[in-house]
Amino acid sequence: MPVDRGEFTAALAQYAAGVCLLTVRDGIDDVGTTVSSVMSVSAAPPLVAVGLTADGYPAEVLESVGSCALTVLAAPHAIVASRFSSAGRPSARHLLESVPWTRAEGSGAIVLQEAPAALDCRLERLVEAGDHVLALLRVEDVPVLNPTTTPLLRVRGRYQSDREASR
Repeated sequence: MPVDRGEFTAALAQYAAGVCLLTVRDGIDDVGTTVSSVMSVSAAPPLVAVGLTADGYPAEVLESVGSCALTVLAAPHAIVASRFSSAGRPSARHLLESVPWTRAEGSGAIVLQEAPAALDCRLERLVEAGDHVLALLRVEDVPVLNPTTTPLLRVRGRYQSDREASR
């Protein structure tokens, strides 16, 4: 019996997920997208996997450039997450005008300075997975680590506010 797409999505929305910002610098501009399908794969070597829409521009640019940064968003970054999840968004730099950021040394991609953590990564490979691709990323540096900062969570289709996350 086929699974109803709406029921499938609603079921997975019950699972709280951390929210990250994946950014890529392609030499012309900065591209970014909000991602919540992120998982640790290996500590030795350090690998993470990120789910991206297969036909989306971020996956295309990542495959072309071969490196990126992954910033774990903080609870106050809910507006940043919303900006980067909307269609037709402008350059990443324009969406971060009031947010302190810097560039990761290896990839040159944007990382947020006040985030719980950020990873500077090199693309190992893309794996087809239905309407998405899994980007297997080798972590080459940890340019930001603020372990006392509360991470942003998404549950039931909504971002938790800073007040909710600190309860």
